[in-house]
Amino acid sequence: MPHVLVLNASYEPLGVVPLRRALVLVLENKAQCLEESGAFMHSATYTIPAPSVVRLKRFVRVPYRGPVPLTRRALFARDGGRCMYCGGVATSVDHVIPKSRGGQHAWENVVASCRRCNHVKADRHLLELGWRLRHKPAPPTGLAWRIIGTGHRDPRWLPYLQPFGADDAMARIDGISA
Repeated sequence: MPHVLVLNASYEPLGVVPLRRALVLVLENKAQCLEESGAFMHSATYTIPAPSVVRLKRFVRVPYRGPVPLTRRALFARDGGRCMYCGGVATSVDHVIPKSRGGQHAWENVVASCRRCNHVKADRHLLELGWRLRHKPAPPTGLAWRIIGTGHRDPRWLPYLQPFGADDAMARIDGISA
């Protein structure tokens, strides 16, 4: 089922919801459709364009949002789908400081890696192998990462996510797709 980007009344991205939920928001006059997907939803007496982006009519106060959750999908987006050791296509997740040696499962210690590099590295430190990381791992920042980390995306969302750091994130994801 397609998903829809939901924006606050201030155009701040709030999240991604299924098409059905977005249609309910529009039909109950709680949101307005800003972008259409090109598809149409039909009932016995009514036809409505399916939304791709909706904006709530009333401002919703969002509680404090902590750091971006560490998910496999968000990690691969942050690293551009490339192995942080050799630059090949990443297929696995690796802890820079192995968990068996006290490393944490945190953004600063987790990188995308190819199966070969992950196997060769095993539970050793980079210094033991003489390896270096291509980039220092860090947590992603910006509201756009919360949306992009869900894995649902639509090119029509980009203008609404750009002010919130989507340019870099979308470019990295496009690198994964290509």
